[in-house]
Amino acid sequence: MQRVWLIAGLALILGGCITSKPGAHGAPSPAAVTAHQAPEPLDSQALMIDSAVAMLGQPYRYGGAAPGGFDCSGLVVYAADSAGIRLPRTAQEQLRAGVPVRRRAIKPGDLVFMHLAHKELHVGISLDADRFIHAPSTGGFVRIDSLAAPPYSTAFIGARRVIGAASEPAP
Repeated sequence: MQRVWLIAGLALILGGCITSKPGAHGAPSPAAVTAHQAPEPLDSQALMIDSAVAMLGQPYRYGGAAPGGFDCSGLVVYAADSAGIRLPRTAQEQLRAGVPVRRRAIKPGDLVFMHLAHKELHVGISLDADRFIHAPSTGGFVRIDSLAAPPYSTAFIGARRVIGAASEPAP
């Protein structure tokens, strides 16, 4: 979120530096109009990951989907929403979003799913091919773990790509 504000602030500052001579009747010249067009869209993957990482240390809260407390799927929805990606609220629904990804093809921003002993279905956001960020369980905090470490190494059931793929739930 801080990244978005920083970029918006820089755009405002730089926008004030652009000057142009007015055209006929005080209208701005075509070059001035072009200079004030909206910048390219920000990288959704980076925004999603940055938003999730900014929540490190936030407590687990069942049903939580905002700073102050998250459950696993709530963290995913919050981070995706920060990147302009709309996802369903529950892990079960998120398991049908986007497109499936093989374990060896996981990229940053992909959703990773697992069955854990204390949870029927758990979801996190991949940071790379091994690490993911998630809101683990009651008494825990948003943290980063490895898919190669127990219990996640044996609990992994799949991954879904929701950035750069169809973000709507699959039929």
